[in-house]
Amino acid sequence: MDVEIKHKPGFAVIHANLLPGDSITAESDAMASMSTHLKVKTRFNGGLFKGLIKKYFGSESLFINEFICPVGQKPGDITLTQPTPGDIEEMDLNGETFFLQPGAYIAHSGNVKLGVKWAGIASGINKEGFFKLAVSGRGKVYYGAYGCLFKKKVSGEFIVDTGHLVGYTSGLKLKLGLAGGIFSSFFGGEGLVTKVKGEGEIILQSRNLEALGSLTSKLF
Repeated sequence: MDVEIKHKPGFAVIHANLLPGDSITAESDAMASMSTHLKVKTRFNGGLFKGLIKKYFGSESLFINEFICPVGQKPGDITLTQPTPGDIEEMDLNGETFFLQPGAYIAHSGNVKLGVKWAGIASGINKEGFFKLAVSGRGKVYYGAYGCLFKKKVSGEFIVDTGHLVGYTSGLKLKLGLAGGIFSSFFGGEGLVTKVKGEGEIILQSRNLEALGSLTSKLF
């Protein structure tokens, strides 16, 4: 299977060319276009119970679709996308676990498992979600966000503003905190922030959908 992420970084899409026997699994609303001979298998996202948890606590679809190029057929094309304008990246998993914030997952190939883990009270209060999506196994994971995506190594402690954290490695912990003192945090417009602690890597998005919503509500 040949996969290319096109139209980066503002309006990125995943374009995959599937050879006979290849398959790619995606969120239920991710398909934008595909060849007519590709087959689609729809199933619960990890089973009924786990699928319900992912939908209502992880902001993921109740169902996922597996797109298959049948053996004996010619190669087929499929284009996958996300609901918001922004960037998409590919992640290679080699047995480790990576945590994605609600709504960041788009698709995967290979032997990848999707699970939901408790993110903590601090994450929920800071509007990052009480639960996080855990991707593990071996394969490729495709994730996206609003705006550009970039990575940052963390060693010790690092502060991330609300709505900008997309994902992080399993060795990191999230805590609720203030950007500075009480006066500067609240009257300076920063308020509550997420403090990332430990050793690992985080993925950030350059824009914030909640901030966009707040801006447009003021304009209209």
